[in-house]
Amino acid sequence: MTFLEFKTKMFDLGCFNIYQVYAWKPDFDRNNLTRWTKRGYLIRLRQGYFAFSEYKSKPHYSLYIANRIYRPSYISLHTALSFYGMIPEAVVQITCVTSLKTASFNNDFGEYSYKSVKENLMFGYELKPMAENRTIQFASPEKALLDLLYLYPFYDNEQEFEELRLDNNYLHNDLNKDLLMDYCARVQGKALEHRVKLLFKTYDL
Repeated sequence: MTFLEFKTKMFDLGCFNIYQVYAWKPDFDRNNLTRWTKRGYLIRLRQGYFAFSEYKSKPHYSLYIANRIYRPSYISLHTALSFYGMIPEAVVQITCVTSLKTASFNNDFGEYSYKSVKENLMFGYELKPMAENRTIQFASPEKALLDLLYLYPFYDNEQEFEELRLDNNYLHNDLNKDLLMDYCARVQGKALEHRVKLLFKTYDL
């Protein structure tokens, strides 16, 4: 098989795994992927997952990949908080929430971190549109903040919340506090509820 034939069939997928290749060509020689990766035609995302090198220059594609190489998952925590302008720092690592075990991957698109939660906590995210009719599974601002408080229990005093440096304008004008409390009630955790209320106190919400 030539790379051109392979690319013509698989390119529009954006990123793909070996099982999708076998579904198309059951007798596909997996060594082709190793050879094409060494030549720079493909980028290895994690074991068994690849993307075409042309996608590296496409905006937001590193976020799109996050949902595809470890699923189910959605982008949340620091990446989402930075995206919404709730924290001042630019975030290098792409942070996600998953119902699978905690994992991390490094590839040419970025560094990916997945934090594990129970399956019933996989809510509060939406599909954000991007170019080429693709979508990204992305936490709402309220769920990104709740995920942070749930997964990082050291946020349990005013000093820790102040050091988080959440944007006051966003908290007072854009954050849906009722929705945040509704999400918190769904989790049903006294400690989490305490942290949310302490957050409100710290930022005078």
